[in-house]
Amino acid sequence: MTLAGNIIGVDESGKGDFFGPLVVAGLLAGDSDLAYFNEIGVRDSKRITDNRISAIDKLLRVRYPHSVVVLMPDEYNRRYDKIRNLNVLLAECHAKVIVDVMKRGLERGVRIDLAISDKFGKKERLTSALTQIECGLRVEQLVGGEAVPQVAAASILARAEFVRRMQELSKEFGLDLPKGASAQVDQVGRQFVTQLGQAALERAAKKHFKNFQRSLAADLFR
Repeated sequence: MTLAGNIIGVDESGKGDFFGPLVVAGLLAGDSDLAYFNEIGVRDSKRITDNRISAIDKLLRVRYPHSVVVLMPDEYNRRYDKIRNLNVLLAECHAKVIVDVMKRGLERGVRIDLAISDKFGKKERLTSALTQIECGLRVEQLVGGEAVPQVAAASILARAEFVRRMQELSKEFGLDLPKGASAQVDQVGRQFVTQLGQAALERAAKKHFKNFQRSLAADLFR
């Protein structure tokens, strides 16, 4: 899907992953940039290998106004404990990214027509978050927003950052931390608690996931 004008695309990564951060990214690009997007292989990050995502991420960061917000698990858990609603937290992060990209675009003298976010909840949540920080830019939320090239580009920035942070956490804690929230994740979670304890798990994982309590039941699986 191609929409005319200079558009800020916004997407997130890590929302469905027990281990690792929540990452929200935004990128500003216009109609004249779409040929370059095709040339370097911009598309939904779920359809790209991690190695290729890293390469495209570097090209995008150098060329386009962008912003990446990272909530590592300890900060994520503190903020979620106060809000108790993931979509509200997402709206706050999306709003911050949009404003940051707007500022960087305007510094380059770029007119901004619209922001498009991959839909994650009620539209009013993002609208409200933007109103609170006095941002009046028109924003659309689309199901399957990655079909818009700018949102696909943002998804690459977010995923590349998520992968980097997961690698850093794996190195820090000495365990290969898996993505997702599957039974394999539970197995690694129990191993994590057995070796490093609950306090360490709170610095590596999202506490409100059901995987957290299953990981704490490590003694049941010995």
